[in-house]
Amino acid sequence: MNTRQRFGVAAGLVALSAVLSVLAAPSLPETVVTHWSAAGEPNGTMSKPFALAFVPALSAALVAVLAVVPRVDPRGERYASFRTYYDWLVVLLAGFLLLVHAGTLAYNLGYRFDFVDLVLVGIAGLFYSVGVVLPHAEPNWFVGVRTPWTLDSDEVWDRTHALGSRLFKASAVLALVGLLFDDYAMYFLLVPALATAAITVAYSYWLYERLERDD
Repeated sequence: MNTRQRFGVAAGLVALSAVLSVLAAPSLPETVVTHWSAAGEPNGTMSKPFALAFVPALSAALVAVLAVVPRVDPRGERYASFRTYYDWLVVLLAGFLLLVHAGTLAYNLGYRFDFVDLVLVGIAGLFYSVGVVLPHAEPNWFVGVRTPWTLDSDEVWDRTHALGSRLFKASAVLALVGLLFDDYAMYFLLVPALATAAITVAYSYWLYERLERDD
């Protein structure tokens, strides 16, 4: 399967989200629940037309932008070495948005379930996928842990992404563990995600400074 075919899969998922909107529209209320608290309680709504169009439009825009990114990146030639991983990450992102959209429609059609748990499972899958992609990413301006220090040193890039890969995979596992803790489940997602961001940035700076001193 080549890049065009993989993006075709992503486009198909976007189209499916639009089809679900059309099918669900006649049975939905005029005001649609679109946001839930960390405890899984509905606490935000949208008008039906906006709710039906928002995720399909967002998905279409993201897939379109991500299709163009390797062409506009000044280091676009670097994508060739990890293009398969990049493409499938785009597919998974489109799939995640489809999952959220389908869950939102189902909830508003009367099916009751813990929406936060659904989102946690989806994000855990995305986090793990990011962990798979990171060790394969070559230095570029759009994908990966892009700090001044990783962009200035290929060694810092490689070692920071190796660490980031392990942290994202661990975050995915902790997000799933959070499913066992009901009201606190969201913290098992947010805290590891913030820690991963902070640790990778700090590590890239520390490693760069250490390598500079050694030189």
